Amino acid sequence: MIWFFGMPGSGKSTLAGALRDLLKKHDNWVSFLDGDQVRKRLNRDLGFSEADRTENLRRAAEIARLMAKSGSLVIVSFITPLESNRAMVREILEGHNYCECFVKCSLDTCELRDPKGLYARARKGEIPDMTGIGSPFEASECSEIVVDTENQPYDQCMAHLLRTLQDKGLLEVN
Repeated sequence: MIWFFGMPGSGKSTLAGALRDLLKKHDNWVSFLDGDQVRKRLNRDLGFSEADRTENLRRAAEIARLMAKSGSLVIVSFITPLESNRAMVREILEGHNYCECFVKCSLDTCELRDPKGLYARARKGEIPDMTGIGSPFEASECSEIVVDTENQPYDQCMAHLLRTLQDKGLLEVN
């Protein structure tokens, strides 16, 4: 199980999706949980308060745990903004082969990318609890993998991710 997290616009879903596609090409059974998709369906009853964000992540971790128990390789991509959130996820997924991947990118770069226009809307006051602006984001101090999408090109980020997963014995791709 690989849990990607980072600021909106950092590239976490892009990397997670590419990893999913690569693993599927090698005939692996892969499940992919994306924060946007889970919020649109299963967690559409939740808002963006700290309590709702925590519940959103708790539910995602429980789903990921069930998928892993069924034998699937699970790739998750959620903002997961607080260290306390990540500790909760680790506790829920204890006993599973779990790896946390911090997709590192500064707020300035994420705002420049702004693929969904969220930062622009937040700066206009339309999204009061936007991560990094109205709501905190804590960089990781203890992730197994750190991928720096701000200072490394995509292909280097992907190569670093694959190499680290293989070195840790979490992935075999021929």
